Amino acid sequence: MFLNQELANKELLALTELADVWQQQDFSLLPHQLEAADKVINELEGRALLADEVGLGKTIEAGLILKEYILRGEIDNFLVLTPASLSYQWWTELKGKFNLDVFNNRKGKGWHYFDYQIASLDRAKREPHANFIKERNFDMIVVDEAHRLKNKETQNWQFVKELKPRYLLLLTATPVQNNLKEFYNLIDLLKPDLASDYRSFKSDFIKEAQAGSDDYELGAPVAELMIRNTRKEIELEYSNRQVELLPIELSDLERKVYTEFSELMKRGQEGSLHLVTLQREFCSSPWALIETLKELTNKVGAKLSSELKKVMDLAAEIEINSKLKMLNKIVQQLDGQAVIFTKYLATQHYICHYLYQQGIMPLNFDGTLSDNQKEWTKQLFANQQGDVLVSTEAGKQGINLQFCNVVINYDLPWNPMKLEQRIGRVHRLGQDKEVQIYNFITRETVEERVLELLVQKIDLFESVVGDLNSIIEQS
Repeated sequence: MFLNQELANKELLALTELADVWQQQDFSLLPHQLEAADKVINELEGRALLADEVGLGKTIEAGLILKEYILRGEIDNFLVLTPASLSYQWWTELKGKFNLDVFNNRKGKGWHYFDYQIASLDRAKREPHANFIKERNFDMIVVDEAHRLKNKETQNWQFVKELKPRYLLLLTATPVQNNLKEFYNLIDLLKPDLASDYRSFKSDFIKEAQAGSDDYELGAPVAELMIRNTRKEIELEYSNRQVELLPIELSDLERKVYTEFSELMKRGQEGSLHLVTLQREFCSSPWALIETLKELTNKVGAKLSSELKKVMDLAAEIEINSKLKMLNKIVQQLDGQAVIFTKYLATQHYICHYLYQQGIMPLNFDGTLSDNQKEWTKQLFANQQGDVLVSTEAGKQGINLQFCNVVINYDLPWNPMKLEQRIGRVHRLGQDKEVQIYNFITRETVEERVLELLVQKIDLFESVVGDLNSIIEQS
């Protein structure tokens, strides 16, 4: 069952307890998963940041740790906090692979009655649920997608801070997204006595690798709290990824619309703050822009409103924008399925409608779907009842789509970690094909600024956390 005898000799009770279960399922732990669990239990006293790259099995590591503590009698109960859309997946993993009779508390009932529970963080943090959970005082808390705790000012962070479990696991492949303070906020949950404030944390545990550089080195107490495995480091055959950045030229009509509404918004003080948003929407699709302009025309002065309506009429003349033409060209040449990510719901509808007319069967995945509808959509896609899955940001976390090997980022996000999370839906354990990633960017638009910011944030992430696979273009 194990890859070598040394791993098999690790003194974890769960390995013996689950041997028959795993044999029946033809499931094997990977070396890095076992090493992570062993370190958390035997060195880190059950409090750690599990930060493996997307798709390397952080859920498996957490499940093994939970099972081991239960078998040792060190915890009587636990609570897994996760996005609602991932609760079923957690239930499946914990029950199937670790033989844990866990209650998926989807409605926020029975906080005091079930020892092993899964719940959405968004529900748990609200009253009366938050108070019941604090009263219950779970022995162990696991927070999935823990980058949602990056800001101390949010209810998410403050709720987890108040729980005070003996054992705490934070799971995220993206512990740094925008700045070092986000990383400190996660560490402060794990080891609140490590530093009195961010300034002390940065002074005592973060240092520049070289004077004046943007590269950092983590002090030992901090570095030891974070367990990060990458595809490059683990001794496992892993499929390659090919990343292609595709610059797209706007048509003459598109350029005219982009220029006109940009100039209008710059002149109108009431609308100046909306400029970047509108530019990004238009680069995505004319309909994303039109939907926002409809709302904006009711909030600005009469003169600006009249001028914006003219822009809307002009934008409506664009039946197929340049991005959509590029998308169709790629999809028509594919031998298999693809996942397409866009930021905007209007663009999602625009893409689905057009591809359907071209003989491509699209499935939509977005935040308007219930949890059951999301599960059903994933099953339809897995059963090849759709050629493409067109998803908003709702699909970037947690879902496993390794049966597909093409990702098309129709719109690039500001944050590179969101981009890596998207790619991680298909480039994960179990993927046996080369993964192809296409990133769209329109020339001489705000999207070029987005690209510059992505590069800067990648540099920050790598300086603190470590190497990151290619996500923008082939390195």
